[in-house]
Amino acid sequence: MRTAENPAEGQTDPGPGSRSTGRAVPATPDAPPPPVRTVRFEPRNVWQAGLVLLALIVVALLGRFVLTEGKGVLVTILMAWFASIAMEPAVRPLSRHMPRAAATGLVMLSVVVAAAIFLTAFGNLFVSQVTQLVKALPGLLDDALELVNERLGADFDVQTAIEQLGINPGQIAGYGADLVGGILGVLITVVGGFFSLFTFALFAFYLSSDGPRFRLYLATLFPQRLQPLAVQVWDITAQKTGRYVAARVVLATINGTATAIVFALIGMPSWFALAVWTGLVAQFVPTIGTYISIALPVLVGLVSPEPWVGLAALAWGLVYQQVENLTIEPRISAKAVNVHPAAAFGFVLLGAALFGIAGALLAIPVGAMLIALMEARNTRFELRADLADGREILDDSADEPSDDGEGSRSAGRSTGHPDEASMPS
Repeated sequence: MRTAENPAEGQTDPGPGSRSTGRAVPATPDAPPPPVRTVRFEPRNVWQAGLVLLALIVVALLGRFVLTEGKGVLVTILMAWFASIAMEPAVRPLSRHMPRAAATGLVMLSVVVAAAIFLTAFGNLFVSQVTQLVKALPGLLDDALELVNERLGADFDVQTAIEQLGINPGQIAGYGADLVGGILGVLITVVGGFFSLFTFALFAFYLSSDGPRFRLYLATLFPQRLQPLAVQVWDITAQKTGRYVAARVVLATINGTATAIVFALIGMPSWFALAVWTGLVAQFVPTIGTYISIALPVLVGLVSPEPWVGLAALAWGLVYQQVENLTIEPRISAKAVNVHPAAAFGFVLLGAALFGIAGALLAIPVGAMLIALMEARNTRFELRADLADGREILDDSADEPSDDGEGSRSAGRSTGHPDEASMPS
């Protein structure tokens, strides 16, 4: 039916062959203009906004001052918290038979006794071997260059390398002064480290013994409907992060012990110091830690009077890495949070950029905590059968029209059966 409207008269003119209903259609009035909102700046509002802005600036400056000047204390507290959650797998079973404070004290006392026994048995050996290794580093470099020259027929020497790098003796003297200053700074830090160690132990004790009460206090910061969720997230995060830290410590101990035995048997120079280096670096430096940890023993062995020692160290590193990845680590780290090597490396770089060496050491535990926190409330869905089999969803010709003129049907428009989707041949 064809109609023509006359807005002026408000009537409908029926077309030919149509029947009029006799009803008038009212004209559509014009839409009213949108209201104009105005903001009135009163002196009182301006002063309030200025005070709020000033308060935000003061809070930001105060936070920056606390993070800058109190960084050492904050890092100590954070390390103590990670130590407390690392002790949790040992403290929790003991707390069923004795007060939690006594259980925490017993675990910490056991750690102190084990450390004292270790230092008594191997402290002098470790210090002497580290000293010998540091003194032998220039000779190791010369021997390594000589070995490279013999194998490649080149003529490299340290003096030529220094000249090519554009380093003059004055710069070398400046580097030496900086190194001496750094060593003196380290010695001063070690002397004053007893107080930091006491502070660390005190915080670790209270954070572990009062862990359940601290968890309940954290729950009181949320509404009652969110309190169970807050407690659940706290428990999952603490358990997985604590298991991750504990797993790294256990793996470092196993790696260092086995490597020390092998290095002692093959006659590796400074075998104990290199074994400790291998165990710690391989477990706490992500991604490239395994290669860095074995590179130094291999170099020391190659430039030793018996170069086969370096090859034996390399073979041991490769064999142990495979055994650890296939048998040891899956059993120890089964209940811990899984941190991807690339993510761990990124966490270390970010932590080192923000807080230096301490940030690099704490980066992986903090990253593990964040990953566990995300996994605690993350919803995952079952994977489609075709994706699980490694097949693609869409065919290369999915967007091409078929011979009968109809568009090809993509997998996303199938009737719910993955097998009905077109698959590449």
